[in-house]
Amino acid sequence: MRTVRTARHADTGGAGGHSRILGIGGYRPRQVVGNAELCEAIDSTEEWIETRSGIRERRFAAPDETLHSMAVAAAGKALAAAGVDPREIDLVVLASMSQLDQTPPLSVRVAHALGARAAGAIDLSAACAGFCHAVAIASDAVRAGSARNVLVIGAERMTDIVERTDRGSAFLFADGAGAVVVGSADAPGIGPVVRRADGAYSEALRMTAPWGDSAGARPWMRMDGRRIFRWAMDEVAPAAAEALRAADVSPADLGAFVPHQANLRIIDLMAERLGLGPRTAVARDVVRMGNTSAASIPLALETLLAEGQAGSGDTALLVGFGAGLNYAAQVVVLP
Repeated sequence: MRTVRTARHADTGGAGGHSRILGIGGYRPRQVVGNAELCEAIDSTEEWIETRSGIRERRFAAPDETLHSMAVAAAGKALAAAGVDPREIDLVVLASMSQLDQTPPLSVRVAHALGARAAGAIDLSAACAGFCHAVAIASDAVRAGSARNVLVIGAERMTDIVERTDRGSAFLFADGAGAVVVGSADAPGIGPVVRRADGAYSEALRMTAPWGDSAGARPWMRMDGRRIFRWAMDEVAPAAAEALRAADVSPADLGAFVPHQANLRIIDLMAERLGLGPRTAVARDVVRMGNTSAASIPLALETLLAEGQAGSGDTALLVGFGAGLNYAAQVVVLP
């Protein structure tokens, strides 16, 4: 297994004092929705959608495919892949921006359904950067010794918060869930996190009104795609390079690049700016899955491994970015 350099502070927890991803799992809703199906509602064309985003199809959740059920399914697969019993999980961290019920925390219900009865559970709201923030929290908990195994989940039903007739975003967002188990390791497997939040761009991706305060009209998410695109190139691409340096991994040695699956143009431009070569597998799950926010990175990771584009022991650069605007990035070793 390859290793990555970890943060400067001393490691005190776990077997060997390090952390790594032990297993990955995902859940993709049954309904596949192509571009043609969306065109009438948003007055567009298949060519315009694919040219603008790279997306050809996405998955929409059915009524029975709830956030809870998708999260449980993805988490169950990750636990099985890791060979970890739910009773061995000490903490569940669930990232989502589309959880409509403020309480109880979805993570608590998921932990209970899985049988992780000894685990603490917290929800994390950091939009499309949520998964990478959650991985950093999990890694720190394992390395500090406050948890042996942490279950990290990204779950989204973006179709619940995106208006189907919104020409600027309806074709982008979709549903799904992905999960990883983070546990102890004898060698470093999760590098230092590089993160930042910039509230100056907070209006670029927002809700039209708070829940319960919209004069009878349902609040929807609105996005300034051009502004976010420029921010991602100016701010997030350099942060991705910084995460490589922090982990002491060169672009030439990187096994996989797995950015948030927001837009194919952003993914390809970031890969170009990082100077990635042909040996680095670049995740382009967005073409088939659309933008699943906090679920996009673990789903893309699962695809790379399942299709053999990346393998066990490879290093992968994860980069999450979105509403806030905020980002988080780290290098991990694949299970």
